[in-house]
Amino acid sequence: MKNINMKKLFKSESIGRSIIFIASIVLIYLLISLYFVNHYFFNTVINGVNVSLKAHDDVNHMIRSYIKDYELQLIERNEETEEIIGQDIRMQYNEKNDIAKVSKIQNSYKWISSLLKEQDYYVDDLFLYNKDNLANKINKLNCLNKDIIEPQNVSFKYSNGLYEVVEEVYGNKIHKDELNEDIKMSILQGKTKLDLDKTSCYENPKYTLSSDKTVQTKNLLNKYAAVKINYIFGNQNEILDENIINQWLSVDDKLEVVINEKAVNEYVKELSKKYDTVGIARKINTSTNKIVEVKGGFYGWRINCAAETKALLENIKLGELLQKEPIYTQKALFREEDDIGNTYVEINITRQHLWFYKAGKLITQGDVVTGDPNKGNSTYLGVYMLNYKEKGSTLNGANYESKVDYWMPFNGNIGIHDASWRDSFGGEIYKRNGTHGCINAPLYLAKTIFDNIEDGTPIICYEE
Repeated sequence: MKNINMKKLFKSESIGRSIIFIASIVLIYLLISLYFVNHYFFNTVINGVNVSLKAHDDVNHMIRSYIKDYELQLIERNEETEEIIGQDIRMQYNEKNDIAKVSKIQNSYKWISSLLKEQDYYVDDLFLYNKDNLANKINKLNCLNKDIIEPQNVSFKYSNGLYEVVEEVYGNKIHKDELNEDIKMSILQGKTKLDLDKTSCYENPKYTLSSDKTVQTKNLLNKYAAVKINYIFGNQNEILDENIINQWLSVDDKLEVVINEKAVNEYVKELSKKYDTVGIARKINTSTNKIVEVKGGFYGWRINCAAETKALLENIKLGELLQKEPIYTQKALFREEDDIGNTYVEINITRQHLWFYKAGKLITQGDVVTGDPNKGNSTYLGVYMLNYKEKGSTLNGANYESKVDYWMPFNGNIGIHDASWRDSFGGEIYKRNGTHGCINAPLYLAKTIFDNIEDGTPIICYEE
């Protein structure tokens, strides 16, 4: 008997079974492909109508039935809903549609892909509706005919030294044009729900609690509000802190922090009104033991409001804690109640006499001649300061030219100087032969003052 090779036999049978299995799979695949020649794939939706596994010829009937009961539900804020019914807008199936292109796109041999992926199609000429009816329906929607609550960005509230964020307001304001377009497209696509909050139909706040800009703005507000500046005015001071600064801060529609520059300037101006001393009325204890009130003149403290406003704005932006003096356009010698101190020139117009004190010590004194009141040239009253001193000057006027050895101006072109052309001083000379406003002094007096005086020294002109 001939031996049979069992190994070869089993191998042949295994190959045969594999071929039969593969052939069966191919046959089944081809039979299913043949089915899809006239049917739509799995998971096929055309304009909202599920036509999965339906024969091409049956789809028209399905779409007509779909339109008959069609409703578009509008999902609005606050869980409110409204409906647009297909019959109300005379929605119809377009018999001349181009739906056949979907079946042409679905190659029957590629049906297996539809098991894993949705086949969603849109045919733009599938549905028709009456535009006037739809427009009328939209215009009557409740969401377009209620009291409008405007959307609001987050805001910021100051309390107990800190700024806190106030939640944004979404409101109910709708972009009507956007709503129109979304409704029209939803109808054409056969959608049954339109969530207005998930589209761009509502006008929303730009900045919310979750915005990065919100955190940045809050931090910046608290940085500015934490500023503390101690203004020093001699033995007095003014504290600027969050109680005032928070009133200067606001936030614009881009969530940028705005410092009210006008309010800052007003604050600096108030400091100026309170602490500037230029031209103020001063009680002067004169050399004749009389107390006279002197006001006017240019001597004293004067804050540079423009420069200090700019500096203060920068201090706030840097979040500084500091002690400082304001920026001055002019400073006096002292910052106490009497900012004149004990170094000054005292000119008594009534007595036509001058005294010069330095560090409380009388350096010199003597009679002088001041401006002629009968010619409208009276020496101006007030407290001034020495601008500079100059040796060997020529003084020029409308009808005079005078050479002097010692020139000490304190009020424009008015100053103290020697007057070699005079042989007498004091008395009532000034009333009949006075100066153009200057202080004429004997040579010895002018020289002594010149040799000891310094720029900025107060010069007091007064009448008893």
